[in-house]
Amino acid sequence: MTPEGSINRGTAFHADWLDGIRVNKSAVERRIGSLMGRRSVKKDSQIAFMLKAISCIDLTTLAGDDTPGRVERLCRKAAHPVRQDIMDALGVGDMQLTTGAVCVYHEMVPTAVKALEGTGVPVAAVSTGFPAGLAPFETRLEEIRRSVAAGAGEIDIVITRGHVLTGNWQALYDEVKAFKEACGPALMKAILATGEHGNLTQVGKASMTAMMAGADFIKTSTGMEGVNATLPVTLVMIRQIRDFYQRTGQKVGYKPAGGIKTAKDAVAYLTLIKEELGRDWLTPELFRFGASSLLGDLERQLEYHAFGGYSAAYRHPMG
Repeated sequence: MTPEGSINRGTAFHADWLDGIRVNKSAVERRIGSLMGRRSVKKDSQIAFMLKAISCIDLTTLAGDDTPGRVERLCRKAAHPVRQDIMDALGVGDMQLTTGAVCVYHEMVPTAVKALEGTGVPVAAVSTGFPAGLAPFETRLEEIRRSVAAGAGEIDIVITRGHVLTGNWQALYDEVKAFKEACGPALMKAILATGEHGNLTQVGKASMTAMMAGADFIKTSTGMEGVNATLPVTLVMIRQIRDFYQRTGQKVGYKPAGGIKTAKDAVAYLTLIKEELGRDWLTPELFRFGASSLLGDLERQLEYHAFGGYSAAYRHPMG
């Protein structure tokens, strides 16, 4: 699912591009308020949005007690995320639906690669001292290289938050550029940890810097911060994606992570992406959810549309 030309993505560092970034928080909140104040999406559109959301999930396990068995079960769910009887009842039984990727720590990459063989689902590895990003620089680079060598097709890197907090944009650019080079052919998602940036203008500048440095995706958070993905942060980040595309002709993907738990949440994010970036971004190649618990609710809501009711919770195992 790597975007065409992603290896050569990015541009030179342009400090003047950052100088022009000023985010009006009130305007952002008004835009999000207008989105949330609308009527709900119609039934047929809801089903389409939910199926689309599933195809864009990075199904993730990042626990200290992860085992090969848990990862293998997660991979089976990624390859067949919705029960076949539900798919048949919705009239999409022939649809080849999978999640966007399976995301694990480096240690579990070989297990996931083997379990997903032949499914078309890529393995993503969190890297560069996830989640804090404070390991020695060479250690972070080596972690990327080892995960790629083990078969990871995608790498989720974490930046040094201090570069953002001190406004050292050149240092952030150099860091992300080095990470991208270490990724080689693998798609790179740059985790910005936006909940720790202080304000939305800093979020905008960090987003633009990461894209200039070659990020294939920009991602809100590790999912482990106090504040993770939000719609206001999403609006700021995707408008930087739009600006970068207008400047360079390069399409960069977006991944909100953490706190997205319901089908209603997913529809709101997809609607915002469609309205701000267009239909081209409504694909796993350019949009992902970092929200494993979301899949359970999406399958549950699809079951309701299919049969008019919910089965017991145990019918939706997640690991």
